[in-house]
Amino acid sequence: MSSESTTVLVRGETIQGSPAEASPAEGSPPQNPKAQSAPTAKDVPPAKPVSEAKLVMQSRLPELADAPDVGVQKAHTVIRDGKADIAFTGTLLASAAPPSAPKGHWQEYRIYETNGGKHVFSKVGRSVFADESDTHEAEVFDPSPTSVPTQLLRGARDLARSRPLEWMDAAVTFFGYDPLAKALYRRFNGQFEEHIS
Repeated sequence: MSSESTTVLVRGETIQGSPAEASPAEGSPPQNPKAQSAPTAKDVPPAKPVSEAKLVMQSRLPELADAPDVGVQKAHTVIRDGKADIAFTGTLLASAAPPSAPKGHWQEYRIYETNGGKHVFSKVGRSVFADESDTHEAEVFDPSPTSVPTQLLRGARDLARSRPLEWMDAAVTFFGYDPLAKALYRRFNGQFEEHIS
């Protein structure tokens, strides 16, 4: 028997062996069953179940369900994970969402003003998948100089200049400058832009 090796290409897989192994006899099972069989349903992981309501929300992006409420004074409840929800009467000043969510996840940003002159900042993380819960984060900015959150948000630069912290500063601290935050800020007609001369 010869010790020569033969290489055979079967459906993109290389099978090496002796000439006798390279061409099986008729009616005999193939030497490499994985190379011959196609994946079965049990080999493919099942698709994750999705929420129909969330799919509708995703299909409307960047439009949000509360877009008609911008500028309308009414009662609001902003949900927070791990903290008490925030209930107030006031106005939704602006909201922003991405134009699409191809992987089934997206963020929603909102800024409210209460009738008492405070501002509420909200981030909601959405998922179309039924087994994934939405996330909710929110903070309140109180312009009163005696409020603890206001004092905590004041940076060393602001204290050195003795400039009172404004709600827009607090919004930037909360949202940052990611693309969605910048889309939210653009709703305020340049108020968040850095103007230089």
